[in-house]
Amino acid sequence: MDEPRRYEAFVRERITELRERKGVSEHRMSLELGKSGSYIRSITNGISLPSLRELFNIMEYFDLTPALFFESLDTRDSLRGTVNKKLLELSDEDLEKVSIFLEWIHR
Repeated sequence: MDEPRRYEAFVRERITELRERKGVSEHRMSLELGKSGSYIRSITNGISLPSLRELFNIMEYFDLTPALFFESLDTRDSLRGTVNKKLLELSDEDLEKVSIFLEWIHR
């Protein structure tokens, strides 16, 4: 697979992964982004891709920076990729605990 197609597939799979973790349907996510009900489905089914602006809106929807969104592109099986995946599954309360712990480590 050439690089552009690999990146397109990654974006589609990443949106699906994050959406499922968040527990929202494609329809609901589309509407919450201010789009038609089939917007996300058209992306994940390979019919279209989001514009750069819309991709940033999707990242914001998941409370991710572009670096975090794309981090697992090449590190999916690395230790950082594994830890990042676990962090994404934590509640805000548990993330606060992890943040306090990390601050303690860096002192």
